Amino acid sequence: MDANQQTRANPYGMDEECRNCPALCETRTQVVHGYGDVGADFLFVGERPTARADTTGVPFLRDADDADGGSDREGTTLRRMLERLGLCDVTSPADRPAVENVYLTNLTRCRDPDRHPTDEEVANCEPYLNAEIRMINPEILVPVGDRALEAIGIEYTTTPVDDLSLPDVHATTIRGRGFELVPMVEPQDQTDTQTQAWLEHFVDLMASDYRQTKGRRER
Repeated sequence: MDANQQTRANPYGMDEECRNCPALCETRTQVVHGYGDVGADFLFVGERPTARADTTGVPFLRDADDADGGSDREGTTLRRMLERLGLCDVTSPADRPAVENVYLTNLTRCRDPDRHPTDEEVANCEPYLNAEIRMINPEILVPVGDRALEAIGIEYTTTPVDDLSLPDVHATTIRGRGFELVPMVEPQDQTDTQTQAWLEHFVDLMASDYRQTKGRRER
């Protein structure tokens, strides 16, 4: 699988007609694979495509009224946070954010508007996520939300699952197997204090010598 960095959308050319989850095939608009910089140090993983992502094909995109099962407050968005970190061009189109050094993806690639994915559906999509992580070989994994934190934590850390819960580990760094994890409460559910804490923690991390010796290519 070769990356095509001529586009940020599905740069690895993963199956856009996947039918591994028959029930989701009936409810999705499209398959939403990963999006972003294939040389990224920072890889963000959510649970499932948002409603807007389902229509645009870009993970994490969100309208103000897209509560997605979370709180009713608008909160922030991941794009706003990335813009504040200098990792997304503020002038880029709303439906095609120009992220740099960032890759965005989900545990599952298809959306049912009325429910969260089943464990079987997450397992069906696991090869896609594993392939992206293997090909990108990021330095920092950012699990967004409890479901992503549990899945990433089990696979890539030795930390007991009971010790991996949000908001307790929000804006902290967890040592992983070949990666560090910096978990995040779902952006739209964050308080202003939680948003500021995560941004400050990540700014400090970006300023540190976070790169590991893993034989990765130089940027």
